[in-house]
Amino acid sequence: MRSEVDVVVIGAGIVGAATALALTRAGSRVAVLDRTLPNTAGSGTTAGNLHIQTIHTRRPGQGTAVDVEQLLPLQKSTSSLWNTLDETVPGLGLNRCGGFMVAETEEQVHALIAKHRWERAAGIPTEVLSGEDARQALPLFGPSVQAATWCPWDGFAEPDLAGPALLRQAAVEGASVHPSTPVTGLTRDGDVWTVRTNGGTWIAPVVMDVAGPWMAPIAAMAGVSLDLVPTSLQMHSLDAAPRTLEVLVQHVGEGMSIKQNRTGRLVLGGGWPAGAFHDSETAPSRSDSTTGNLKQVRRLLPALAQNALLDTWTGPVVTTPDEMPVIGELAGAPGLFVAGGTYSFTFAPLWGHILTELVHGRKPELDISAFSPDRLVHLPTH
Repeated sequence: MRSEVDVVVIGAGIVGAATALALTRAGSRVAVLDRTLPNTAGSGTTAGNLHIQTIHTRRPGQGTAVDVEQLLPLQKSTSSLWNTLDETVPGLGLNRCGGFMVAETEEQVHALIAKHRWERAAGIPTEVLSGEDARQALPLFGPSVQAATWCPWDGFAEPDLAGPALLRQAAVEGASVHPSTPVTGLTRDGDVWTVRTNGGTWIAPVVMDVAGPWMAPIAAMAGVSLDLVPTSLQMHSLDAAPRTLEVLVQHVGEGMSIKQNRTGRLVLGGGWPAGAFHDSETAPSRSDSTTGNLKQVRRLLPALAQNALLDTWTGPVVTTPDEMPVIGELAGAPGLFVAGGTYSFTFAPLWGHILTELVHGRKPELDISAFSPDRLVHLPTH
């Protein structure tokens, strides 16, 4: 089988799905290829938070801090795009419940105040609450909470719904989706790319490498070596009565997130490390991550201390050396674009929009030069 399209999207996770939908709505003929079944890797296993207010700069065990202030214009923009998608994509599973970011030390309180100033400058609404005011707003908070910021734009999307809904809508509007079709070759022939798979060959002038943890191997097929490292994170769920927690709670200084999903379970995230990433197997869980995450819950929300642990699972992500996102066209590989890294779930609609703008020769409204893949390219040694 040989097919000619305008764009081949490699990766059917949430970034690939959002990109396919944006491109299809802009009039492109799009083919989406996935190595396995869509939404079974990173996108479907994440905690699913929408990070609109600034979050902690380091997940547990992370060395380099995220430059969180630099990301705020992107967070504001993607927030609006999520709202637009919610109006046009059935079954997205979006919940804009609002969220608290808590602090437990004087240093963390100062961090809350600083980030509130950044958010105000970026046009993101947050307010700073004392510990007492935070406990009045959410009585579950324990005495260790000294202050909190509240952002009504925070929330989450159900990870088992969001990506599949976007992909389904892209297919309804004209994209072709090909699961269990791993890419085996990627070569530039004149002005077009030849994308070879076990299920046929696609010819297109543009290829989107949005394969998450497998982005670097895809780029390597095109002769580009990217400094991207896949890793695995760990999530947990707790039993809870209905309507126990109707907001998202995060921590300004630690990897921590908790909210209640549509099934009633409390979902814990925050970037706790799992065991080693495996290319074809799920990473093992780590007992120290489970212990650490549960200790946070008992300290910050002591009323939940006895809630039973229901499940532990892991999921892969891709990281950059500076812990910042990556998006743009690869130098030396015209028509080959990448997008991913930090906040990929939150930024999926924005990355789809920006990639579509770039394909159509339009300059994005946001300055994304700091996130260029050029900074991650390993030049060949002689």
